[in-house]
Amino acid sequence: MFSGIITHTGEVTDASRSSISIRARRDVLEKLARGASIAVDGACLTVVKKDAKSFVADIMEETMRRTTLSKLRRGAKVNLELPMTAATFLSGHIVQGHVDGVAKVKEIRKKDASFIISLEAPAEISRYLVNKGSVAINGVSLTIIEVRGQTFSVGIIPHTWKATTFGTLKAGDLVNIETDILAKYVAKLIRTKKS
Repeated sequence: MFSGIITHTGEVTDASRSSISIRARRDVLEKLARGASIAVDGACLTVVKKDAKSFVADIMEETMRRTTLSKLRRGAKVNLELPMTAATFLSGHIVQGHVDGVAKVKEIRKKDASFIISLEAPAEISRYLVNKGSVAINGVSLTIIEVRGQTFSVGIIPHTWKATTFGTLKAGDLVNIETDILAKYVAKLIRTKKS
């Protein structure tokens, strides 16, 4: 379980169809053990090995299919988040690390010191997006500004722009997206009630 508040970034040192190696800061690595969870660009992965400079996580085929992890290459920067504890201050929203799919960046525009990103999500994902609702993009907890069909927009404050990999995004890029788990449960309850 995560909150979507990114405190670290890492760098991919090796990637294959079934695992990924990421260089991370010492303070992240000190908190990791074999079998521990860590969110990498929003996808919850399990650490299988670590050394003084990096960690390795296995990736299932389903995760590769649903996320952008299959496109990561050596040198790519990724957002990292350690899991919440019972004492963690929940300052984002409840993020499971179970990526629903990918969205495409349509436009990035600067507004004062902040940035507005417009994205297009697949129909099966966009139905869970609502104005002022929560969404995780590459693991970052964000508030949706507006939804129009399959297109939605989010605002990025300067701190988040600098502390995450958002500064490297450009139009046409794909990002991992996880919708609010509460929206998915409500939608299922309504469907069940109707049938």
